[in-house]
Amino acid sequence: MQTRSLLSHLETIVEETPNLPTPCYIYDAPALERRLAELTGLFGDEFTISYAVKSNPNPEILRRIAAVTGHLDASSFFEVVRAIEAGLSPEQISYSGPGKRDSELERFVGSGGELVVEALDEIESVAAIAAGKGMRQRILLRINPDSIPKGFGASMSKKPSQFGVDEGQAAQVIARIQSLPSLDLAGFHIYAGSNCVQAEAIIENITNMARLFAEAASVSGAPVRKLIFGAGFGLPYHDGQEALDVVAVRAGLAPALAEIASNPLLADAQKVLEIGRWVVGPCGALITSCLSRKESRGLQVAVCDAGFNTHLAACGMMGSVFQKNWPIHRLGPSEGEAEEYLLAGPLCTSIDTLARRITLPPLHKGDRIAVLMSGAYGLTASPDGFISHPAAWEYLWTGETLQDITTTRRATADAILPGRE
Repeated sequence: MQTRSLLSHLETIVEETPNLPTPCYIYDAPALERRLAELTGLFGDEFTISYAVKSNPNPEILRRIAAVTGHLDASSFFEVVRAIEAGLSPEQISYSGPGKRDSELERFVGSGGELVVEALDEIESVAAIAAGKGMRQRILLRINPDSIPKGFGASMSKKPSQFGVDEGQAAQVIARIQSLPSLDLAGFHIYAGSNCVQAEAIIENITNMARLFAEAASVSGAPVRKLIFGAGFGLPYHDGQEALDVVAVRAGLAPALAEIASNPLLADAQKVLEIGRWVVGPCGALITSCLSRKESRGLQVAVCDAGFNTHLAACGMMGSVFQKNWPIHRLGPSEGEAEEYLLAGPLCTSIDTLARRITLPPLHKGDRIAVLMSGAYGLTASPDGFISHPAAWEYLWTGETLQDITTTRRATADAILPGRE
């Protein structure tokens, strides 16, 4: 329903904005508000919702989401800065990610925010920095499960991984943390898989997280103050996929939540549901223009001004084994019978393909095309500097007006963390 609603807005926007520059992303603010309301209505009684900044870090998007959730998950130091600029305090931010630089840890430690630690040498570094500042740093330990149910688009378990400490190593690492007086082990974090649209698999995965959290708490022997559950809620990008039944997920989590509530080491812990693409993905679209059309070996070929430099995921280059076409629509009135197309991007490489053998109304030079479900892992998840084509614009549809919210990747101000000196 939200996709159809956005599509109708896009038809109107393109009709009323003939000079709209492309490629561009358009985000639907009312749809985002409805998505957040649905999520908090279903899960807010048990969970704090934490939006994963990496899924869409546009400052205006972050500001609107942070105002509702009051918590953000940052996977880099720059995302921490973005989260603070969106109006949150460090205490409302979890700083995770396997590649934290010592210089970034120096800035963050003592800010009031919590660190999600993912390796023993990182733990040692944080402890040394905190000891040098004469304080205790609050941390969460990320645990990487040994297994995850089938149905997740990307899995961090079952194989060597840069994420977290292996399930079998958790007890040893917890003991080491507790031996370091400058560290305060506040809780645990698990994110084992992403982009799952099967309610049963997500329920099983979160239930397994609850089991691992209970085991880790038993090892630590201390009451846990915070647990972060990596949601992994997915979206139906391709034909044949159904939208995730989030109502069924909420109902199916009741036994696991009851187990947590009955465990004296976990009962008072703040439970956090980390979620990204499900929130913002359906609320955005990439708009691209047809630059050229021709026939090649019996197939119509349309060259667009957006390719994998603008939308890597739609081109099948973010973990997909085989490229599958995303929901793509030609915008505006058309005449003639639909045809089968190869939609190519503008890059000088044969792998730059937006869609293969997709059926669309007749395309001509200048026509606008929308790639839906593109609010997450779009612009900033793509190599926009490759071959130096124009970067995509970003716009926000407020329900009444179209606002330019295009931003640069780097902050204009220095990191604004208290106590960073």
